[in-house]
Formats: sequence, C-alpha cells, structure tokens
Amino acid sequence: MEFQGKIIILTGAAGGIGAALAHEFAQRGARLALCDLNAPALNDLSQELGALQMVCDVTVESNIQAVVTEVEATLGPVDIFFSNAGFSTGEPDHAASAPDRVWQAAWDLHVMAHVYACRAVLPAMLARGQGYLVQMASAAGLLNQIGDAAYSTSKHAAVGFAEALAISHGDGGLKVSVVCPQYVATPMLGYDNPASAVPLPGVLSPEVTAQRVADAMEEERFLILPHPQVADYMVFKATEPDKWLSAMRKLRARLVAKLGKLDLAQMHKWM
Repeated sequence: MEFQGKIIILTGAAGGIGAALAHEFAQRGARLALCDLNAPALNDLSQELGALQMVCDVTVESNIQAVVTEVEATLGPVDIFFSNAGFSTGEPDHAASAPDRVWQAAWDLHVMAHVYACRAVLPAMLARGQGYLVQMASAAGLLNQIGDAAYSTSKHAAVGFAEALAISHGDGGLKVSVVCPQYVATPMLGYDNPASAVPLPGVLSPEVTAQRVADAMEEERFLILPHPQVADYMVFKATEPDKWLSAMRKLRARLVAKLGKLDLAQMHKWM
C-alpha cells in the first residue's frame, strides 16, 4: 500500500496521535479529510495541511454518513477510513464502579463509531474490490488497562470487530488493520508537551507512533504494535494466563501502594 494520492478520512484528528497521523499521512502524499469535535484545533491543523475539515461526532451515525458523502463529493471515493477517536476516564472504585454513562460512552466511541464508519464506506469498497479500514484500539484491548475496566472492555471489543472484518472481507479486496499502542505522550496521559515524555521508558511520542503506524500500514499488517514488547506480553498472557493475572494483580497492588489511587497520568510512570 502506498499513501501517495490516497483519500483518507481520519477521526480524532485534532490532537495527540490523530494530529501526528495527519502530519505523517500528509507527508507521505495522502489527501486528507480530518474530523474532530474540537473545531478550533481542527481548523488550525486543516489549514496547515491543506486538508478538508469536518466537525463530527463519530458516535452519531448520521454525522459519519454526512462526512463520507461530503468527502466523496469533494475529493472522491474513500480509500482509507482511519477510526482514531478515543477517551479514558478511569474508574472511581471497583472494576464495575464507573457510571453507566461512562460505560456507554466507551462502547459508543470505541466500538459503534467503528461500526458506523464501516456501514458508511464498506459497501462501496467491496463493490470496487479495494479499500482499507484502520481502527485504533489499544494494548489494553489485547492485555488490559489497570484501573479502567470500561476502556479495556470496549477496546477488546474493537479488536474483535476488526478481526471479524478481516475474516469476512479480507478475500474481497478489503485491507484491515487494528492499532494497539501502549503508552503514548498525549493529553490522555497528561502530556501537554509530548517532548517531555521522551526520556520515560515505554512512552512513545505521537510522532514516533504515527511513523510506526504508517510504516505498518504500507506493509498492510493486520495487528499494528507501535510498542513491539506488547507481542511478548501477549505470548505470556496466552501461554500462562494464571501467572499473567497474578503478575497484573501484583502490579496493581504496587501502584495502589505507591500512588494511593489508579490515575493513568501518574501510574504509567511507575509501571
């Protein structure tokens, strides 16, 4: 797969990994349609890159349908739909303690937004015999995220949906990738200045993450792991599930003892 001339819809584009992906795709010659709810940041980025911009709530199916309609009319058929938007809030107490609105929001953004995107572009892609769907999940969708069961559970579902797409339509010309990064220096982890995270072990800058994602997309990899060590963790979990759970419990206990509460912006610095 080559990016030159490809028409890409990218959601969650105004900041963090999304903005870094927008820069990376533009540098590789793609034609971009950028979507986000943060209108001022989206406008700045779109002006910088010469991209089409659309304020869009990806949890509303009609919004995604409208985006695809506008992109097709303005730029042409969608080659790549990259569903990137996401969020994390943590849990106040036990693993089921987050309120229903948080669980529902996680499901809507991390799962249904991907479903809506596929409904909007998949029929045309299958009719053409080509297209690429990329879905941002998380290493939490392969392993788990201590302190945020809603995030972990919905990201597991995102991985499962990506697998279903690849199984159902991989022989029909559709390419599918699911991206599962671990820690990236974004506002979700409390980094307003991503450069400050570079010295921390295991934390990637958004720019490095975007480069690794784009490289893997060119190779058309299904499972994209910007942090290669996640593959080793997956093997440990699959081959020794009880030992893996025990190790995760010990890690959780150590973090609680050290920090008092499971705040993602702090705990990733001690893992």
